[in-house]
Parts: sequence; structure tokens; C-alpha cells
Amino acid sequence: MNLNQITLPVQDMEAATRFYRRMGFLQIVDTAHYARFESIDGDATFSLSVDKDNTPHRTTIYFEHEALDELVKNLELKGFIFKQQPTDERHLWREAILFDPSGNKIKLYWAGENRLNPPWRVELKE
Repeated sequence: MNLNQITLPVQDMEAATRFYRRMGFLQIVDTAHYARFESIDGDATFSLSVDKDNTPHRTTIYFEHEALDELVKNLELKGFIFKQQPTDERHLWREAILFDPSGNKIKLYWAGENRLNPPWRVELKE
């Protein structure tokens, strides 16, 4: 199986779609209640779906980019505010954190080889 799609809950579709387009994503579906975007690299997609219940969400979406520090600087020039600047984490990923208008956490990161092959990798199957 290949994970290639995730849907984030949003309260304001117009604000959310504008946010992700400003980040550089291409919007490929546009309705009042649902939107989908192409990944900048690769063939994965992600979508937004209106969720008006105002329940706090604990969703985190990760976007990997090799030139992470440069990407963060470019987004800051566009007015994006980061909760965490690029930081080397103990799990061997470099991560920056920001939030979309609906409060979904976005981690921009670079993991390189450590994403699929960390030093503590295991291979457990049934």
C-alpha cells in the first residue's frame, strides 16, 4: 500500500485554500466544502474538508524539503509565522513548525535517509 492522500479539517475554506496556495501548492479541486492540492514534489496529494464543529484538532502534516532553511526564509518573506525555526531534533530530523488558519500543525522538515532508515529501525510483520 502507498499512502498518498490525507485530508485536513478546516473551518474557513477560503482562508485555508489561500494559505496553502501561498505556500506554493497547486490547488486541483475547488468546492465550497472540499479542496485538493498536488504535492510540490512527488505525486501525493492532500485535501481540505470543511468541519464546522470547532472541535480542537490534533492533526499534524509533514512536508519534506531538502533545502529546509531556505524554504522557511522564503515563507517568512511571504508573511508566514513559524512557531519553531528549523531545529535539529533528537530523532535526527530537522524541523520547523507553523500552523494553518484552522490550527492544523504543519511540520516542514528534512530527514533524508533517516526518514526510512533511522539507526533504530525495526522490521516487524505478522
